[in-house]
Amino acid sequence: MGYRKVVRRLAAVSILCLATQGGAVTGADGEILSPGKLRSMGEVAMSERKFDEAASYYQRAVEAEPENPLNYYRLYRVHSRMKRMSEALKDLTKALEIDPTKTEYRNQKAKLLVSLGQCDQAVEEYELLKSQNAADPSATAEAEACANDTRDALLEYASGNWDAAVVHFENVLSRVDQASDLLFMKAQAQYHRGDYYGTVSDTGRIIKAHNGHLSAYQLRGEAYFRLGEHDMAVTHFREGLKLDPEHKGCKKGHKAVKALLKKKKRGDDAYEAGNYDEAIGNWWSAINLDSTHLAFFLPTLLDIIKAHSKAGQHEEAIHEATKHVNHAETKEGLFALGDAFVAAERFEEGIRTFSRAQQALPDTEQRACQEKIQQAQVALKQSKEKNYYKILGLQRNANKKEIKKAYRDLALKWHPDKNTDNKDEAEKMFQDIGEAYEVLSDEELKGKYDRGEAVFDNQGGGGGGGNRHFNHNDFFNQHFGGGGGGQRQGGGGGGTHFRFH
Repeated sequence: MGYRKVVRRLAAVSILCLATQGGAVTGADGEILSPGKLRSMGEVAMSERKFDEAASYYQRAVEAEPENPLNYYRLYRVHSRMKRMSEALKDLTKALEIDPTKTEYRNQKAKLLVSLGQCDQAVEEYELLKSQNAADPSATAEAEACANDTRDALLEYASGNWDAAVVHFENVLSRVDQASDLLFMKAQAQYHRGDYYGTVSDTGRIIKAHNGHLSAYQLRGEAYFRLGEHDMAVTHFREGLKLDPEHKGCKKGHKAVKALLKKKKRGDDAYEAGNYDEAIGNWWSAINLDSTHLAFFLPTLLDIIKAHSKAGQHEEAIHEATKHVNHAETKEGLFALGDAFVAAERFEEGIRTFSRAQQALPDTEQRACQEKIQQAQVALKQSKEKNYYKILGLQRNANKKEIKKAYRDLALKWHPDKNTDNKDEAEKMFQDIGEAYEVLSDEELKGKYDRGEAVFDNQGGGGGGGNRHFNHNDFFNQHFGGGGGGQRQGGGGGGTHFRFH
C-alpha cells in the first residue's frame, strides 16, 4: 500500500472517531449521520407513513444523543402513530426527566395518561402544569372527572356492587382510548350481574387489542357457557390453552363444558332409542353439574317434560312444566305445560294454559297460540268420540315411526285369530286399531283429523265411522305379512286369517 493511501485511511479513521465522539453515527454507506440528520430522516419517513423506519431513525438519534429530550419526544410521536401507547408514555416520561420545564411535553403526557385510563397520574401532571401557569382548565377538569369515576368504579367493584361499578366504568371508558385493565374489570362486573352478552363484547375488544390476554379468553369462554353457546365456550378455552397449556381457569372451563355435553348426548341418544327414563336420568345428571346454568337448565327441562309425557308419566311432566313456567313465563314453558295437560287428557286445563300464553305473549306469537288452542279444542272434542291417538296409545305429536310401531304391536296383540276366547272384543279392537292407523299413517287424513274435520264421507267430523270399504285384515297382511310369528292360512271369500305360535 502506498504511503499516500495509508495517510488518507488514517485520516478518515481519525475523522470518524471524532464524529462519533461528537454524537454522530455512520450510515450503511459509510456516511456520517448526525442526530439532527437522523431526526430529519425520521420526519421524512413519518410524512411517508413509514413508521417503523421513522422509529428506527429516532432510536438511533437517542443512542447517539441520549441527553437530548427532543429525540425522545420525536420517538413518542411515532410510537403514538403506531398505537404503541405504553412505549409512547415511556418516551415522554424520559424526555421530561431530562427537561422538566417542557410544558408542551407535559401537556402531551397528561393527555396520554387520560387516554390510557391512568387519570390519577394525569391529574398530578396537570397540577405541575398549574404551577407553571400552563394548564388547560378544560383538560384538567376532564382528567379530574375521569379520576373520580375511576375511584368510584374501583370502590363499587371491590364491594361487589356490579350495576354501579358498570356505570362508573362506562363513564371512565367513554373518556379513554386504551385501558384494557379497566375494560376487563367492567367485563367481570357485567358477568357477575348476568350481562353475558356485554361480557362477550368487552372481552372481544380486549382480545383484539391483546391477543395474548389469557384471562380475557377464560372470561369470554365462561360468558359463552352461560349463554348456552357451548361450542364457542370450548373454542375460547382452547385458545387460552394454546397460549398456556397449564392455565387452570381455561382447563377447568374446558373440562366442565365437555362433561356437560357428554351427559347431554347420552340423554339425547337414550331419548332417540325410546329409553325415556334413562334419558331423563342423564339429563338431570347434566343439569346437576351446575344447577345455576339456566341457559342449559331451562331448554333441557323442556326435553325432560317431553320424555315424561312420552313415557306416560303425565303428572311428572305437568310438575316439571309448572316449574319451568314459575321460573320464567315464556312461550316455550307455557306451550310445554299446555302440551303436558293435553297429553294427560286434561284438555280444559290445556286450553286455559294456551289462552294464558295468548294473553302474555306479544302479537308476533298470537298465531302460534291460536293454533295450540284449536288443537286442544279438537282433542277435547275427539276425546268424547273415537280418539285414534288414544286407541294406538300415542301422543298427538307422535311421528310416523311411532305410529307404525304402535299399530304393529297392537294389531298383533288384538288379532282375532290370536284371541279366540274373546273374539268379539278382539274384532272390535282390531277394527279400531286398523282404522286409527289408516288415518294417522296418511298425511292428508291425519291433517283433517288433527284439524277436527270429517275424515270419511260418512263422518260428521272428528273420529268414528271409518271407511266401510276398507278391509283391515287385508291391510294388516299387506303391511306386515302376518309377522310377529303369524302364518297366513288360506281360505277364499273371508278375511285373512293367521295362525300364531
